[in-house]
Amino acid sequence: MSVAPTAQGRVLATLNEDGSRRWIRPKPSSGKWLIRRRAVAYGLIVLFLLLPHLRWGGKPWMLLDLPHREFTFFGTTFLPTDTLLLMLLFVSILIGIFLLTALFGRVWCGWGCPQTVWMEFLFRPLERLIEGGPNESRRLDRERQHFAPRRLLKYAVYAVLAAILGNTFLAYFVGTDQLRHWVTGSPLQHLTGFVVMAITTVAVFLDFTWFREQTCLVACPYGRWQSALLDRQSLIVAYDTGRGEPRGKGAGARPGLGDCVDCKACVNTCPTGIDIRDGLQMECIHCTQCADACDDIMVKVGKAPGLIRYSSQDALAGRPPRMLRVRTVLYPVAFTLFFGGFLLALATRSPADVTLLSGLGAPFTRENDGGVVNQVRIKITNRTGEDRQYTITYVDEPGARLIAPENPVRVAPGQTVTTTVFVVQPADRFDDGERHVRFRLTDGERFTREFPRRLLGPEE
Repeated sequence: MSVAPTAQGRVLATLNEDGSRRWIRPKPSSGKWLIRRRAVAYGLIVLFLLLPHLRWGGKPWMLLDLPHREFTFFGTTFLPTDTLLLMLLFVSILIGIFLLTALFGRVWCGWGCPQTVWMEFLFRPLERLIEGGPNESRRLDRERQHFAPRRLLKYAVYAVLAAILGNTFLAYFVGTDQLRHWVTGSPLQHLTGFVVMAITTVAVFLDFTWFREQTCLVACPYGRWQSALLDRQSLIVAYDTGRGEPRGKGAGARPGLGDCVDCKACVNTCPTGIDIRDGLQMECIHCTQCADACDDIMVKVGKAPGLIRYSSQDALAGRPPRMLRVRTVLYPVAFTLFFGGFLLALATRSPADVTLLSGLGAPFTRENDGGVVNQVRIKITNRTGEDRQYTITYVDEPGARLIAPENPVRVAPGQTVTTTVFVVQPADRFDDGERHVRFRLTDGERFTREFPRRLLGPEE
């Protein structure tokens, strides 16, 4: 019977040599970068929790109302007809991420990504507090005490936090008023919303108890994109091999050794379990924990900080910085074009969308006196935040009559109403079976426009 080969050394940071899961229990490292990241992280956490409750002009700052197909960002509501606006906005955001990465590397991953923010500044600190620190957590891992009392307590706290995050997440889609009504009522009255909240809660719980750093290493594609998004001038968290190598105990005191004392403090503090000294790696999220850990050791051994620091591959190789590069020119130009187009389209957006549609059934009918009747359906979308009444008139057509069962047409804010009008006119007004006419719609205040329409009639 053949024996499966055994890996020589660790293949992956989160995988032991026997193929079992290696749980990452990083040791926190205090320093200037941690202080800055903590301030940013707690600001983002507060913003996430408060954002659904904030109002701008009577509207939520952010509401993704999928049932009504309305998306509100900072008081501006986008409707399904705003396809161009949304496309320009999302492409602008994507290009902005590309530009940010080209200049500052994976700063988003280490400083702004929700996975990193919640994991490193809420869930892992609670884990260390409840389980007794990284060493005690590793002991529980080795002894496979997955249901030890302290670990069960941690799971219970995580479940409460996951429920809070699940409900907050739901508030972004239904609004805080609706969520408050649901929370105080029976789940059977809002079964779909309850299921969404429950699934989100379970997903958050599993993410921060089981998947953890695997979400960054396996599920998130951003690390795999960095080979295409970064260049040798991009800012990264890097180990200065020229200064640190060859590494060894008593470095700096023994001839021929670099400044790295091979203490592995950078490895023990890494939230993804990698060794930054191996160079730029997909798993590195540029969180700077290794830089803080190394700076602390350098001070203790009497060396200058910065052996691990923000730098670039070219800077470490002694090449001068170049701000003007293909990426740093094309990305800003593309961002300016798309985001400028978004702002222009937003500023010139009409307060109402009007579409003229053909009537149902025959294109026209004849009256007893020979008059021709055309049916026209008019679809009106009110983009304003107030009720509007739209008056429909038939432009400059003497002898013709407009029959509108509802005129003016009342349309609520953000709503779409389709009404039907009938045009009655003599048959001799048609040329080769058709006639080009115009309809005027106005709300008497902000919106007045004319719309052309081709009507069909008898070829007499």
